[in-house]
Amino acid sequence: MGGSSVTSGEPENGPARSALQLGEETAEIARVVVEAAPGVEKIPAAERVYAYVKAAILDRVYPGGELLTEGELATAVGVSRTPVREALLRLEESGLVKLYPKKGALVQPVLPQEIDDVLEARELLETHAAAKVWPRRKQLVETLTQRVDEMREHRRSGDAKSFLEADRAFHEAIVGAAGNQILAKLYNSLRDRQVRMGVPGIEMQPARMDKSITAHQEMIDALGGNSVKRFRELVVAHIDTASADLRSSR
Repeated sequence: MGGSSVTSGEPENGPARSALQLGEETAEIARVVVEAAPGVEKIPAAERVYAYVKAAILDRVYPGGELLTEGELATAVGVSRTPVREALLRLEESGLVKLYPKKGALVQPVLPQEIDDVLEARELLETHAAAKVWPRRKQLVETLTQRVDEMREHRRSGDAKSFLEADRAFHEAIVGAAGNQILAKLYNSLRDRQVRMGVPGIEMQPARMDKSITAHQEMIDALGGNSVKRFRELVVAHIDTASADLRSSR
């Protein structure tokens, strides 16, 4: 795996590793970014680097404490260092890395306070969205039902990552239907951070998937009723459960 592991404090100096020393998973992500679709070469280089590093962090190919160098990332994605710097600045704004001049980018570890902050912000955004979408809730039911069906399929196959992606899409549909693009963008950044927090726990405790499916189905059922209060209560209860599960898995 590329980068250097740092457990605490500022990163240590050390020579950047060559492309041949990149881990197989990292090299595969780089290949997918470069070759995934026709016309990918038309995607700005900084955007390709951003997508590559973000995916590697969320998938824990680059775990918290990993030191990434510009040269290593430039080699992996096949670009110059300039777009790498641009991408790392964006990732720092997202809270995924911390930049150290002339040393590299340190992947930020997930801390207990971050879990609290992310879930508190999620609760504020999702309860607000729950009230906003209530007048047009019937249009949401079909979309949300599709997402829960996907969650059930991923549970059967034991695919924790895809399960979380379907879970995320469920909640994004609710927040997106509220019609506030600024809040939707903020919500997406929160979910990025929670994906990194949530995968290990779900992999260790697959039964959590079953509990989550039940909670999501209850929210859909509430949308078919006549109580927005009930719907908001279920949203809060679901986030509270997620909070407890994340803490217990750390």
